Amino acid sequence: MEAEIKIATIADLEILLPLVQEFHAVADLHLADYQRENSVKMLLTHAELGGIWLICCRSQVVGYIALCTSYSVEFGGKDAFIDEFYIKPLFQGKGLGKQALEQIKTIAKALGIYAIHLEVLKSNLSAQKLYNQSKFENREQYVLMSVSL
Repeated sequence: MEAEIKIATIADLEILLPLVQEFHAVADLHLADYQRENSVKMLLTHAELGGIWLICCRSQVVGYIALCTSYSVEFGGKDAFIDEFYIKPLFQGKGLGKQALEQIKTIAKALGIYAIHLEVLKSNLSAQKLYNQSKFENREQYVLMSVSL
């Protein structure tokens, strides 16, 4: 199977929102529908924040990857965070995730991004394997910490 990613636009909102809702259910993320929709709309309409790419296989949308941009002194310029990455269960384990990651890295490089970061559940060993195969490295000396405002 071959994956192709394409940048999502506001016209893709109706395709994208059910996928985001599926991911949030799997990841046990609790957002009200209006919050989810507003967050997705913001990323679709403000390119300076990043973007969302649809993952397609045989002209069918099977997932998405959300890339949010920022700036890092440590990495020498623009960096990005893979905020969400989801492929429908029926299409997982077929190499689509690895292909999508390679494509998003190429796109990020073209956008002048110097590093991509992500977080993964410690218990999600299959995702960790995928990320390791795609050259993501565990930064053992650091702990990702967050605060909700």
